[in-house]
Amino acid sequence: MASDKDEQWVRLVEDFRPRLTERIKVEQVLDHLQFIESDLKEEIRQKARTEGEPRAANVLISAVIRKPHSPGWFRAFVDALVSADCESAADYLQDNIPEPEVEADNDCCVRLIQILCPSLVGMKTDEVCVPCYSEGLLTEEDLEIVKTETAQRGSRNGARELLRRIVRHRPGWFSTFLNILRETDHNDLYRLMGGSSDIDKQSESLPDGAHTYHCLFFCLSEPLPCITDGADPIAEAGGPDKANIVLRDYQEDVARPALEGKNIIICLPTGSGKTRVAVYITKQHLDSRRAEGRSGKVVVLVNKVPLVEQHYSAEFLPYLKQNYKVERVSGDSQLKISFTEIVKKNDVVICTAQILENYLERDNKGEDEGVKLSDLTLIVIDECHHTQKGGVYNHIMMRYLKQKHSNIRLKKQQKEPVPLPQILGLTASPGVGGATKMEKAEEHILRICANLDASKIMTRSLGEYKKEPMKTTMLVEDRKEDPFGDVIKKIMNAIHDHAQLTPTCDLGSQNYEQWVVQLEAKAAKEEDQNVRVCTAHLRQYNEGLNLSNTIRMCDAFSFLNQYYEEEMKKKTLPDQEHTIQITDTERFLFSLFKENKRELQKLAENPEYENDSLSKLRTKILQEFSSRKEARGIIFTKTRRSAIALSQWIQENPKFADIGVKASYVIGGGDQSVVKPMTSAEQRDVLNKFRTGKVNLLIATTVAEEGLDIAACNFVIRYGLVTNEIAMIQAKGRGRAEDSSYTLVEVKNTGVAEKESVNEYRQKMMDKAIDKIRAMNQVNYDKRITDFQIQAIMEEKVRMTKKRQKDVKTVNPADVKFSCRSCSTHVCTGEDVEIIENMHRVNVTSQFGKLFNRTENTSLVERLLDYETNGFIACKKCGQRWGSMMLYRGIECPCLHVKNFVVTLNGKPISKCTKWSELPVKFPDFDYAEHASYMAQCSDDEETE
Repeated sequence: MASDKDEQWVRLVEDFRPRLTERIKVEQVLDHLQFIESDLKEEIRQKARTEGEPRAANVLISAVIRKPHSPGWFRAFVDALVSADCESAADYLQDNIPEPEVEADNDCCVRLIQILCPSLVGMKTDEVCVPCYSEGLLTEEDLEIVKTETAQRGSRNGARELLRRIVRHRPGWFSTFLNILRETDHNDLYRLMGGSSDIDKQSESLPDGAHTYHCLFFCLSEPLPCITDGADPIAEAGGPDKANIVLRDYQEDVARPALEGKNIIICLPTGSGKTRVAVYITKQHLDSRRAEGRSGKVVVLVNKVPLVEQHYSAEFLPYLKQNYKVERVSGDSQLKISFTEIVKKNDVVICTAQILENYLERDNKGEDEGVKLSDLTLIVIDECHHTQKGGVYNHIMMRYLKQKHSNIRLKKQQKEPVPLPQILGLTASPGVGGATKMEKAEEHILRICANLDASKIMTRSLGEYKKEPMKTTMLVEDRKEDPFGDVIKKIMNAIHDHAQLTPTCDLGSQNYEQWVVQLEAKAAKEEDQNVRVCTAHLRQYNEGLNLSNTIRMCDAFSFLNQYYEEEMKKKTLPDQEHTIQITDTERFLFSLFKENKRELQKLAENPEYENDSLSKLRTKILQEFSSRKEARGIIFTKTRRSAIALSQWIQENPKFADIGVKASYVIGGGDQSVVKPMTSAEQRDVLNKFRTGKVNLLIATTVAEEGLDIAACNFVIRYGLVTNEIAMIQAKGRGRAEDSSYTLVEVKNTGVAEKESVNEYRQKMMDKAIDKIRAMNQVNYDKRITDFQIQAIMEEKVRMTKKRQKDVKTVNPADVKFSCRSCSTHVCTGEDVEIIENMHRVNVTSQFGKLFNRTENTSLVERLLDYETNGFIACKKCGQRWGSMMLYRGIECPCLHVKNFVVTLNGKPISKCTKWSELPVKFPDFDYAEHASYMAQCSDDEETE
């Protein structure tokens, strides 16, 4: 019976948890609860101090209802609420619930205080708190807390504390507080809350509800400022207009120098509202210039296409569209006018950085359709820690720095300097750049400040608004038996013996992968085809081993089987007109897989041998979705293949479906991987489903680590993936909701637990380095920034000089020869190669056409404005893939991928040539008119015949 009663009480507490969370005074209630352990009490108190009372109250409630229950726990909890002056909370547990009308009225009162809080905190707290105590709105302890807060942190913070405490009272507090404002001569606030001369005369005789409705009608008849917490859900572009932006204290502090026109970096944790601060600064910038009779032009730069739409729809458009024209542009945009025209016609443009860089370069070359830095008045750079090395952000800022230092010279010559825009950088983590010592960490951050020409790096503690996810690390145990992996290792050792190779590291490790890659490159260079083809297969088996430690064995087997099927297809032509060479080594490799295929498949289907990482992940997902009312999370994994496989595993598992898991994956859009990339439209579709809850579990590669803003996301899992301290901070920050969690699941051979510890150390070093930089004397800071800028400009000049020399150093294309990477067959010389749109290297000679077979690729179809690719070209002799068949404005052009060839220059192999940019040869432009004319002539000749 007692157990049944306990369950009823637990359900009662859970039903009213939201109401209790709003009304509990954590410190006072804990003083009266004896059945909670001292350590847990201290932990809850610490949570209240660092993260605010609502979060702490939530944890307190969970501790109260936790099993096993102490005898009399429910009565003790109710008594504690009453003793701590939380009667309004106790009422819900004692069948003394307010009438719905009264409760709704009280909710309106609380909401009104929240809405008017930015104005109410201007009250004279010392004068208001004493009457509040006298009228019973504050207890003696409340009064002391408010006075202490006022004395230590100022009147505004004291007022916030006072307001937080009075709204927890039973209904009826509102009219009492309104009278106190009138009696303490806060006439402006009194009228703001609805007080009037008529109400003054009647306030004592009117019921509180009538008084409140009058106040609400008065206040809500005018547009109200929007109270934001920096983590609102994504709004639709066509949604309602947002009114004035009201910042929190810490947001105001970090924004202040930018409002004075200074270049700064704002460094705040993810989820703290950096973008909202940027919108506020943008609005103030445009407002002030308009007031002075000058136009403003703001460009917001992001480094990923999905962030363009996110910033546009959720932040900049809703808050600025009433007064300013806002537009977004990315590689996906269907806008028919040029970027130059978009900049001219709009006040704010959100775009990917590469687009701005392209149009700055156009202007630099003297082309008509260009953009100047002087056309802009403010540039906002999101994720500005990327402003280093050869990144596009740095290219843009290098133009800025060169002009800035040219302006110094112009001023000395008493000439008019070229106007430059204000710069605002946003980041959650500048990182330490791999530094192991504090001095190097400071230097790294100072260089980023110099690159952004930042006069200050602004950061501040979030205090009660801090959201730190609960972190856990799940370690895994080695399999007691791994027969699947043993078979793969047996195959690999057989290949080692065949090719007479002696590995020096463990199979399946990253060191082994590097060893095989180096060996493959050496064999290709030396035209040792037996070793080259063996190393190519060893790489696949090594990947299969890694996959079996990360995802299901059946996925690893499917990967290996697919690879061998593709390799066999290369050796077989549908028309059978040509015989493709199969060497003895290739026959050995094909037979080796065929001999072991059945055993691998059988072992892969046995769940007894699955890896422990997958088991831990399953447990964690089930725990998150079982313990949360509305779970929504992200799993970060290393590769596209593992993201897709994990998504399939979850979708195929009925246990996940039973608890409401709806999974999907999002991966990158580049074509560097053999796995089909996602288009931007596909990425956007999945992310929108995740925002709306149609998908509640997202499996993602690092493409989603930065900037993704989903307010409802409440857990993050990094599955065998650890990179650097920046990525760690960014990944943690994807968990935006209250009580979010961050879990690291170990995967064999990844060393993630050790790497995470290193990253945590680096994060602490980064925080200390930022503090040291902020404490620097401004003169010393400015000198170091100038030194780094001059150094960067000089390094850029040296780089450009070398580039010009490289361009001038013309290598005769006839001296460059291309051979098949697999069979060493001579393919062509550089004289046969032409370039389309400064990007695609093609060979349209008839001789080359006799050397390859063409196969269709149904998995990759790319259509752009003037060309499309939908097939592969491969060596007729050995089946090695050489590139793709491209249809360019009606002409079929075999497009070469240089990584598939051995390239020699004057008879000497080029050791590293996996990208065309690494080949110092200038190929002639593709002459479309000449080739089109030749094709038309051939067509006429055919018709004549």
